[in-house]
Amino acid sequence: MTAVDLPAVPRVLIAEADPWSRDLLKQVLLNVRCDARLDVCADGQEAATLLRDKTYDLILADWELPGVDGLSLLRSVRQKRRSLPFILLSSRNDSASVREALPLAPTAYLTKPLNMEGLTQRLQDLLLNEGESVYCEIPPLAPGMTLPAFLERRREASDGAPLRVDVKAAVQHSLAPEGLDLKQLEDQVKTDPQITAVLIAAANSAGHHGTPVQTLAAALQKLAAGQSMNLILGLALKHNVVLGDPALVAYAERYWQLSQDTAEYARRLARMLELDHERCYCAGILHRLGDLALLRCLEDWRLGGGALDDEVIGESLFTFGAAYGSALRTRWRLPLELRQLIAATYSLEGGVYSRDALVVNLAAQMARLTEHEGLEALAKGKTARLLKVGLSELMRVRKA
Repeated sequence: MTAVDLPAVPRVLIAEADPWSRDLLKQVLLNVRCDARLDVCADGQEAATLLRDKTYDLILADWELPGVDGLSLLRSVRQKRRSLPFILLSSRNDSASVREALPLAPTAYLTKPLNMEGLTQRLQDLLLNEGESVYCEIPPLAPGMTLPAFLERRREASDGAPLRVDVKAAVQHSLAPEGLDLKQLEDQVKTDPQITAVLIAAANSAGHHGTPVQTLAAALQKLAAGQSMNLILGLALKHNVVLGDPALVAYAERYWQLSQDTAEYARRLARMLELDHERCYCAGILHRLGDLALLRCLEDWRLGGGALDDEVIGESLFTFGAAYGSALRTRWRLPLELRQLIAATYSLEGGVYSRDALVVNLAAQMARLTEHEGLEALAKGKTARLLKVGLSELMRVRKA
């Protein structure tokens, strides 16, 4: 496909088994051509069916697809359309694999973790004329759409929270002469609930096996530098990751601070009691993810033409915030033990509590105190008594 025969609106097929890599490819492509007609699938057989039923202008397929692999798809495509742009993605970077693919003339053979700049440039060359850019307006709300109906519809499809951290700056600060410093990257992004949740979810996705990952540090180690950097940078490409409405920004700032305070208190308490402080910190950071995701959806409502004021925001958070959090944690398949620990920040259910659950519950209670409220009541409360933590220990945790 060359500049002279580019379609007005290209149809693109993305076939990638890993859900987070699939989402990354989708975001990179839509960042180049927001108007593209996009079909996305996770299985090679489904991709083969789509190729029989539709005509595409570009295909991106992973070699390691289940069912029918990407190389077989490329072979089938080349039997019918020799010049159809086909980008083959693979974790195989050995010379034998490259030699096997080259006779089928892929437009590009890109190895994982992907070079984001290189992929973007390839897509621009294939989908845009020289000097061309495409602008897509935000579609208005459907006639008669109410805010409760809008939020209920978006609950199962929410893209998560807005970003607190400037991801490009975070990655730049974490680059060392020998490559990306994962510890430095963790320090840069650990206060961001969206980044934390996405990396943990990606580290537990179908493409990764072993013990479930429940902390940001473990997720970074499992994903390694290249994929971690790609996923983080990919978040910045998504629609509406930075809130524009001042009232929504104010709510987000309060929830971000509440999450960070809860996480920090949980870390200090866990260290004091010789428990898993990283896991407790993570539960604290993530416990307001649903409320933050709801704020991002309210921004979409506003941009679509919906009315918004402080009362509406408060009512929406009260009605939908918890449901958004539960839906996200389930859909992103965060480990059950981590979800249970997050739930403990709100309440303790049942008669037997783990010490980690007691820690995050007490930390959340501490974080919710105003600056004028003391710790005496918490020290006398059930959670502190079960942990055998007194007023002096709580004061030390607060002042640390």
